[in-house]
Amino acid sequence: MRILIIEDNPDIVANLYGFLEPKGYILDSAANGYAGLALAAQNTYDIVVLDVVLPGLTGLDICQKLRGELNSAIPVLMLTARDTLQDKVAGFDSGADDYLVKPFSLVELDIRLKALLRRANGAVSGATILRVGELSFNTGTYEAARAGVPLALTKTGYTILKCLMRDSPKVVPRHVIEQAIWGDDRPDSDALRTHIHALRQALDKPFPAAMLRTVPGLGFKLVNPDDIA
Repeated sequence: MRILIIEDNPDIVANLYGFLEPKGYILDSAANGYAGLALAAQNTYDIVVLDVVLPGLTGLDICQKLRGELNSAIPVLMLTARDTLQDKVAGFDSGADDYLVKPFSLVELDIRLKALLRRANGAVSGATILRVGELSFNTGTYEAARAGVPLALTKTGYTILKCLMRDSPKVVPRHVIEQAIWGDDRPDSDALRTHIHALRQALDKPFPAAMLRTVPGLGFKLVNPDDIA
């Protein structure tokens, strides 16, 4: 697994190298936002480990540029000391797939990296074209579009979208979505909510009618607005 670490704390970078390299990870690193974005644009990585507070571009800026300008769906794990719900929402809204609060366990970091890679690799096999109304999603190429407008989502966002589109217009229970995303390694209760918020921002906010609906106490469903009287 080849990982790009964008982190300006040399002690954290040294700890990551000392822990991950003996496990077979191939690491590159950058100490500021501009250098990190340049490496991400020039090279191929399996995962980006990204600090939020950086010289130059912030981690949020980098993530937004990866999803927007570079059109990259590479998994991003954010490292940050900011642990409020608003901070997590901002991270996921920018395009992050996972969020680890400092100080963190290196063992937990390793587990999360492997989980991100499994999800990324697993989504490539069995590709199909899913359609709900004006929304389409190629599960192999990770290309989703609504009314011809491409949607820039995270890996987790694509996983949620696939779950909802496959069962549309049925309600998909929360635990089914959580199992598809995290398996048995489910994070805190705010995590799914923040990912749903990010998906809704990309899928519904730019359009006149909402497709993603919350069913209180049950879960979520994806509907075709044209089918609703």
